[in-house]
Amino acid sequence: MESINWVALICGLAGGLGLFLYGMKLMSEGLQKSAGDRLRLILEKLTANRVIGAVVGMVITAIIQSSSATTVMVVGFVNAGLMNLSQALSVVLGANVGTTITAQLIAFKVGELALPAIGTGVFLKMFSKDKKVQYYSEVILGFGMLFLGLTIMKDTFVPLRQSTLFHETFVNFSTNPVLAVIAGTLLTMIVQSSSATIGITIVLATTGLIDFPAAAALVLGENIGTTITANLAAIGTNLTARRAALGHLLFNLIGVIYMLIFLKFFTHIVDAITPGDAYLLNSDGVNPFIARHIANFHTLFNIINLIVFLPILHLLAIVCKKIIKGTDKKRYGLKYIDDRFISTPSMAVVQAKKEVERMSAIAIGMLKLSKNAFYKRDIEIVNTIYEMEINIDHLEKDILDYLVKLFQQPLGDQSSGEIKDMMQVLHDLEKIGDYAENIASYIEKSIDNQLLFSEAAEAELNIIFDVAIRFSEYVIGEYNKGHFPRPVDTEDENLIDSLRGKYKDNHLSRLNNGICTTGAAIMYADILNNLEKTGDQVFNIAQIINGTAK
Repeated sequence: MESINWVALICGLAGGLGLFLYGMKLMSEGLQKSAGDRLRLILEKLTANRVIGAVVGMVITAIIQSSSATTVMVVGFVNAGLMNLSQALSVVLGANVGTTITAQLIAFKVGELALPAIGTGVFLKMFSKDKKVQYYSEVILGFGMLFLGLTIMKDTFVPLRQSTLFHETFVNFSTNPVLAVIAGTLLTMIVQSSSATIGITIVLATTGLIDFPAAAALVLGENIGTTITANLAAIGTNLTARRAALGHLLFNLIGVIYMLIFLKFFTHIVDAITPGDAYLLNSDGVNPFIARHIANFHTLFNIINLIVFLPILHLLAIVCKKIIKGTDKKRYGLKYIDDRFISTPSMAVVQAKKEVERMSAIAIGMLKLSKNAFYKRDIEIVNTIYEMEINIDHLEKDILDYLVKLFQQPLGDQSSGEIKDMMQVLHDLEKIGDYAENIASYIEKSIDNQLLFSEAAEAELNIIFDVAIRFSEYVIGEYNKGHFPRPVDTEDENLIDSLRGKYKDNHLSRLNNGICTTGAAIMYADILNNLEKTGDQVFNIAQIINGTAK
């Protein structure tokens, strides 16, 4: 028996696995950046229909090549209140099928293309200035590194054929599939990538270290181990999000249990429908057909699980609610964004825009309430504006913090531009809230000091209030529609400036004629100034829409 160089084996395994994981990361990020807009479109089509939800889960995972990213994203959606439990579970079921694309890709004998792919990817990355080409270069480079890592691991495992210890261990996996399931689960929990552990399983089987039944049992365990990511992501989330993560674990665990019972029967079916003999070893001790058998086993297992669980998702949801009991407390602050989305930037941008739209509604609401408070002289409305101002300040800080984190991720040009625009709009919306709060404070003083305005002053303020509100609603509404640059009408900004100058002259005339008091005159001017500044902030947003912002 040959002695085994354990240092070389460990280094080869670590290096090969590292190349595989980094290649998978590069490929996933490149696919996400190049397909960001399509990914958003898919999300917009998401409905409560469980079949469509499963299809969406499949498509998204096939695009981004990571079921963990999809399930973590789903947990974030549920935590944000954008999905109910049954809908989330349907998406995760689809994601389980979508992730099998990776194993199918590995099963193709394309290892010889690894080095040309790396060379092509590096060349395009270094010498092309086109962003799209650079995204595709990351996909090609990641593809090459992934298969180079697999090749290195395969060569590293060859000496283990001579090890009696390893031979006996892997024989135990064939005779005791439960042990193999446990091993697959633990390995995937450690590596945090079912694609990587399935890649390792394919390498072990291809080099003849394990047979098809042992590989199938390892794959079953890997399907349990991959659920740990979503459950870790669910820590600190609301009840529904934790239930969604638990549901992911339950239908993978239950699926593995019933599949273990019929494992021999199912492996025979896969062997019958897959070309080549799954148990054949050539003269070099290599199994040339086992990779496709393992990939097909993985795919068929998840398809069967989808067919079994999709009609009874409501029952699984009930079980999750029974296990994780309680009622969520009322949510405050952020509603749509969650740090779990940051690893999928195109999703995170969509959710951040929803949060900005929500903040814009609060800012416009404050402006409208400031007008109501002025004419109704109602201190309760004033206090409501103060509370809204606290909320809008917190929203600005939290959304900005989120956008800063997001900006540090690999982004496409469009996403980068949208984030920069949102940062500016956040500032403008917060200032609009400040001006509404200022007006509310003037109204509070006028109530406390019993200051009264002339009918002419009230009529003028009514006009400029209406123009400021109209301009704000129109421009901010256009911003929330997206798709820049495009023309937007800014004539109301000039009208506000014109009205402010005219009304100040009118009020000075009334003051000189004794129609208005000095205290009311000062307060009138302050309200006009804040409405004019509101128009300026709205104009800034209009410039972003028409592409002329500095």
